[in-house]
Order: sequence, then C-alpha cells, then structure tokens
Amino acid sequence: MNQWWQWQGEAPSSREGFAVIGVGRFGSAVCMELLRFGVEVLAIDASQRAVDELRQRAPAVEARVVDCTDEEALRAAGVLDVATVVVAISDPIEASITATLIVKDGKGSRVRQVIARATSDLHVKMLKRVGADKVVFPSQMQGTRLGMELVRPNLLERLRLDDRNSIEEIKVPQAFVGRSLRDLNLRKNFNVSVLAAGPNNRLVVNPPASQILQAEELLVVMGTSEALEALPSQ
Repeated sequence: MNQWWQWQGEAPSSREGFAVIGVGRFGSAVCMELLRFGVEVLAIDASQRAVDELRQRAPAVEARVVDCTDEEALRAAGVLDVATVVVAISDPIEASITATLIVKDGKGSRVRQVIARATSDLHVKMLKRVGADKVVFPSQMQGTRLGMELVRPNLLERLRLDDRNSIEEIKVPQAFVGRSLRDLNLRKNFNVSVLAAGPNNRLVVNPPASQILQAEELLVVMGTSEALEALPSQ
C-alpha cells in the first residue's frame, strides 16, 4: 500500500496533548478528528470568527483567539507546553514560518514535533529550514487523516470500503510482538480479520495461525472503524 504520511521519530502520546494553530478547513478537520478520539486539543486562531465557528461544531473544544506570531501570547495560551503542534495556517506565509519557529525553538518550549502546512515548494523549504519535522500539502480530507494518524501512530495506510468498514495496514503493536496469531485471536478478541502479516515487502497473505508477529513487522487487518480503532495504537 502507498504511504501518504507516516510519523517520524518518537510517537507522541495522546495524553500529552496537541495544539492546532489555524482552524480553517484543514485545521478544523485535524481538531475534529483528534476530538473524536477523545484526546486533548488546544485550538488557536487569530480570527474570532474562525474560533466561534469551531466552537459551534465542537462546543467542548478549548479554542482561543491568539496572535500566532507573538511568542509570549502563544506561551500564555499553553501552546509551548504540548508535545505536538500542527501549524495549519498557510497565509500569510510569514505567519506560518514565524509560528513554526516559535513553537520549535521558543524559550522553554516542550514541543517535540511540529507538523506544518505548506502551499508551495518554496514554503516547504522555508518551513523545514526553521525546524518543521514534517510538512504537508493538505486538503480537508487529509486533515482528517492527519488527525487520525496523530492518535494512532502505527497506522500506515487505510482503505475505506464503505461507511462502516475499512482495511488498514499497521505496524505490529508492541503488545502483539512475540505472540502468534492463534494466541492473539484477533477475530474473537477485536472482531477484525487478518488479511496479511510479516515484514515489509514480504507480507504473507492469509497467514497461518502459527505465525508469530515480530517488532517492526506489518499487519493488514479488516473490520469496522470502531473495531480497528480499538486495536493497540503503539
């Protein structure tokens, strides 16, 4: 399966919180997906209207009107205290670059990973130069995807079959390492079917129950969205 986006480096913990700077279509899609998984998310935008619209869609969200180019304002809002920040703004470019630089290198920043939105190749280069760990060219649908992958860092690829069912390619969760498919009995315990398993580029289709899963190997599983989301995420 083709990989659209894969987390690099240490996987973030949903318990450490996320901040999204800019809540337009892409940023709000990231927020809504994170909230759907029940994790803490701090939404920031310079526009009162954008913040109000997000609050209407998600009344429980913590959303604040903040100038994202003001380091002290971002610090006071708590943005520099979360593990993962998504810089979802794209215009003006200067604001996007400044926000990325602040959350990455601001004094006392605890941010470990920064994902930034870009609109051009030059924008990508500039964001990476100031420290962005990952740069994406987004759409609303990819915003939803990004939100899902932030919460489920072992998710590599997802193929939606219909409104309820999907096929997912995931890294073998740590809890499954060293255990056989027979022992795990994923159909009974998680209500998902194993379609393939094994090392990357050497997947075994319809693997035997005796196959033992190893670290860094892949699993291709099929089931409802609820069942797949119940699988261990790391």
